Amino acid sequence: MDNELFPIIWFGLIGFALVIYVILDGYSLGIGILFPFIKGAEQRGIMLTTASPFWDGNQTWLVLSVAGLYGTFPLVYSSLLPAMYLPLILMLMCLFFRGMTFEFRSKASSRRSFDIGFCIVTTAVAFLQGMIVGSVIAGLGTDDGNFAENVLSAFSWFGLCTGIALVIGYALLGAAWLVIKTEGQLQKKFYRLIRPLMILFFLAMLAVVAITPLVNEMIAVRWAKWPNLLWLGITAVIMMILAIMTVRSATRRHEKRIFIQIGVMFVLGLVGLVASLYPVMLPPDITLWDAASSRSSQQFLLVGYAALLPITLGYTAYSYWLFRGKVRESEE
Repeated sequence: MDNELFPIIWFGLIGFALVIYVILDGYSLGIGILFPFIKGAEQRGIMLTTASPFWDGNQTWLVLSVAGLYGTFPLVYSSLLPAMYLPLILMLMCLFFRGMTFEFRSKASSRRSFDIGFCIVTTAVAFLQGMIVGSVIAGLGTDDGNFAENVLSAFSWFGLCTGIALVIGYALLGAAWLVIKTEGQLQKKFYRLIRPLMILFFLAMLAVVAITPLVNEMIAVRWAKWPNLLWLGITAVIMMILAIMTVRSATRRHEKRIFIQIGVMFVLGLVGLVASLYPVMLPPDITLWDAASSRSSQQFLLVGYAALLPITLGYTAYSYWLFRGKVRESEE
C-alpha cells in the first residue's frame, strides 16, 4: 500500500507547488504583458513596484516543483527535458532577462528600452510555458521512456494555441492584481481591461478544450464516457459562472474578488487537466507508477519537503502581508 501511496502524495505536492507558481508568478508576468496598454513610464514603474517585493519569491515554487519532479519521478524528468530543451532554455533565458529589467530599469536614464524588453520577455515566458503544456497534452514521442523525436517537435500547432491562451490568462491575472494594488486613474484602466480580457480568455479556453480531444485520443475517450462527460459539463458551467461573476465584480469595483475568482478558474482548469490524464503523467503512456522513484528515495525527499514547504508558505504569506496595501506614485 505504501508503494502506491507515496507517488500519489508526491503527485499532489508537486501539483500544489505548480498551482501556486502559476497564480503568483502568473500575475507578475501579466504585468509585463499589459505594458503596451499603459503608455506613461511613471505608471509602468508603479506597475513594476506592485510586484517588486514578490516576483523572485514567487519563482521559488517553480524550483520546488521541478526539484520534486527530479527526485520522485525521474522518468518524467528525463523524458520531458530532452523533448523540451529548446523551449525550456528560452524560458530560463527570458526569466533571467526579466530579473535584469526589474533591477536595472530604475537606474537607467532611458527606461523605454527596458520597458520594451520587459514586455517581450514576460510575454515570451508565458507563451513558452503554455506551449510546453500543450505539447505535453498532445503527447511526446518516446521509446522505452526515451525521447524519440527531434527538438523542434515541441513547437506544435496545439502548443501555439495553449501558449496564446496562457498569455491572455496571465494578462488577466496581472490586471486583477493591479486593480488591488493601484488607485485612481491607473486602477480604472485595469478595471476596464478585465471585461475584454475575460472574454478573450474564456474563448481561448473553449478553443483549447475543443481541440484537446483531437490531439489526444485518450482524453477524447475519457471525456466521451459517463459520468466524465457530466463532470466536464459541470466544470464548464462553473467556469462560465466565474467568468460572469468576475465581470460583475469589475463593474461593481470589488477589488479582491476579481483576483480570487480568476485564481479559482486557473485552479479548476489545472485540476481538470490532471483529472483528464490521471494516472498518466506524461502522455501517451508514462504513468504515475512507471515514473516513480524508489520508496526510500521518496521517503527521504519527503522529509526535506516537509521542512521546506511550511517555510516557503510562511515566507510567502508574510511577505504579502508585510507589503499589503496600495502602491502610490511617490513609491515608484
